[in-house]
Amino acid sequence: MKTQDKKYLEELLDTENMQLERLHEIVRTAIQEEDMVTSMIEETNQDKDLSFGQRLSDRVAQFGGSWTFIISFMLVLFGWIALNSFVLTNRAFDPYPYILLNLILSCIAAIQAPVIMMSQNRKEAKDRQRAENDYMVNLKSEIEIRNLHRKMDLNMEDQFQHLFAIQQKQLELMELILNKIDKK
Repeated sequence: MKTQDKKYLEELLDTENMQLERLHEIVRTAIQEEDMVTSMIEETNQDKDLSFGQRLSDRVAQFGGSWTFIISFMLVLFGWIALNSFVLTNRAFDPYPYILLNLILSCIAAIQAPVIMMSQNRKEAKDRQRAENDYMVNLKSEIEIRNLHRKMDLNMEDQFQHLFAIQQKQLELMELILNKIDKK
């Protein structure tokens, strides 16, 4: 093989290595960009910045929506009714229609409902922020997939060009060999 042919093949291999190096650089850049996006969308810890009222509303909502609350409330109600109906029959502080009990229940419901709503509104804001973060991650993924498709297409085009160039060189070398054989 001629030195010119060897030189040409070495140049083809060098361009192939340069192409791979460019692809590696693109991947490094994409990884750095991913780090930037993930650091931008990290969820801020909002629980540290809560006021006393917000923490209290969260605890009330958590307790008010538990089986512990339901069971203990039922026990208090039955205890109230039993105390006023059976134990203190002649001296009941809240006789049968249980007007005082109804007033207390109404007050608890009137206070508990807005407190639970405050807690739910704050949780909804957190969910909205989480959904925004998910959207950013999905958008970044879509962009990365498109970039990967472009890289693959570019890579395939370059490989086909190199392959055709190598095949062309092989054909030229085969013609040279055939010409040498024919001359002999």
